[in-house]
Amino acid sequence: MAGPLAHIRVLDLSRVLAGPWATQTLADLGAEVIKVERPGAGDDTRAWAPPFVKDGEGHDTTEGAYYSAANRGKLSITLDLAQPEGAAAARDLAAKSDILIENYKFGGLAKYGLAYDDLKSLHPGLIYCSITGFGQTGPYRDRAGYDFMIQGMSGLMSITGERDDLPGGGPQKVGVAVADLTTGLYSTIAILAALAHRDRTGEGQHIDMALLDCTVALLANMNLNYFTTGKPPGRWGNAHPNLTPYQMFETADDPVIVAVGNDEQFRRLCELMALPELGGDERFAKMSGRLRHRAELIAIISERMRAKPRAFWLEGLERLGVPCGLVNRLDQTFADPQVKARGLKVELPHPTAGTIPMVKTPIVMSATPPDQRRPPPLLGEHTNQVLRTLLGKSEGEIARLRAAGIV
Repeated sequence: MAGPLAHIRVLDLSRVLAGPWATQTLADLGAEVIKVERPGAGDDTRAWAPPFVKDGEGHDTTEGAYYSAANRGKLSITLDLAQPEGAAAARDLAAKSDILIENYKFGGLAKYGLAYDDLKSLHPGLIYCSITGFGQTGPYRDRAGYDFMIQGMSGLMSITGERDDLPGGGPQKVGVAVADLTTGLYSTIAILAALAHRDRTGEGQHIDMALLDCTVALLANMNLNYFTTGKPPGRWGNAHPNLTPYQMFETADDPVIVAVGNDEQFRRLCELMALPELGGDERFAKMSGRLRHRAELIAIISERMRAKPRAFWLEGLERLGVPCGLVNRLDQTFADPQVKARGLKVELPHPTAGTIPMVKTPIVMSATPPDQRRPPPLLGEHTNQVLRTLLGKSEGEIARLRAAGIV
C-alpha cells in the first residue's frame, strides 16, 4: 500500500542529522526522496564510524551505523554542485520536485544558483526548507551551528544533569543530538503544513528553520517557569521541578522510576509503603506542600524503598495504578515485551549487509501506514537511475559526467 505522501518528490540537499531526519520521516510516509551527496565522499556521517553495519557473518561493511540511522528510504545520487553542470542538474531536479530541503550555511546555495529566490521563478509551487543553526535573520545567521553548542546556548544544558551541590553535578548534554532531531521533526511539521497550503492555493514558500529556535521552544514548561517567576530554573537530576515524588529511587536491588502526578496517586504510594499517615500529613497531602517539603519527603520514601526489591515495588505500583517504570539499557529495551509487541525493531534487505536492523517510524496510521521497505542507500547507488528517468540523460551523457567528476 502506498504511503500518504507517495505523490510527493523531495530533493534532499541536507547532510548529517537535522535535515536527513526530516527527509527520512517524509520517506517513511511514502515520499520519493532523492538525496544529493558529494562524489567520492557523500554525507559527512558516512565517515562517522565505527561502528559499521555488519553483514550476515558479523563482518563490517562500508556503511556506518550513524549514517544508516537517518537515511532509510532514500535514493542516493552524487552531484558536484561546484561544477556548473552539477548545479544545473540539481536545478532541473528541483524543478521536478515538490519539496527541497537544505542545511547549508546562510546563503551557501546562492553561489550555485540554488537559493530559494533562484528556484521560485522556475517553480512557484516549490516548498523550500532551509535548516541552519540560527536561521535566516539575526546577528548569528552567518554562524555554523552544531547540536552540542545549541544545547548549551538554548539553556537545555542548564536544566540537564545533576544538581551542582551533588556528586557529578554540572551541565550535561542530552545523550542524543536532540537539537538536530527536534529541528528535523519541526521541519517535517512545517513542510506538511506548507503542502496543505499549496493544495489550496498552488503557492509554494520558503521555510526558515533554526536549531536554536527549535531547542528553545522544546524547553516548554521550563520557559514558562522562568517567565512567571523571573528566576532561571536549575538542574534537578532525575527529579521534576513541578512534581514530587517524580524521580528514580534505589531499591534493595535495581532502581525504579516512580512518577506521581496527583494527590490520589500519592496516597496509594503511601499505602504500598505501609505509611498511610503520610497521605494525610498536611506537609505532603497536596502537591504544593510536597514541593515545599521535598527534601523531607524524598528522604522518607528513599529509606522505605531501599528495604524491598524492585519487583515488589513494580508489582504493587502497577496494581494500584501509580505510574512506574524500569531504567533500561538498550538491550533490555529491545527485549521488552511492549517494544516487541509494537514491532519497533525491523530488518530491511540491504545490498551489502544482507539485512540491516532499523527502528521503524513510531507513526502508526490505519488507512495509509508508513512505507519502510527501502534501506539506507549506498553512496550514489541511484545516480544513473535518477539521471536517466527524471532528467532524460543517455548512458553516454552519464558516462561523460562521471569522467568529468560531476557525478
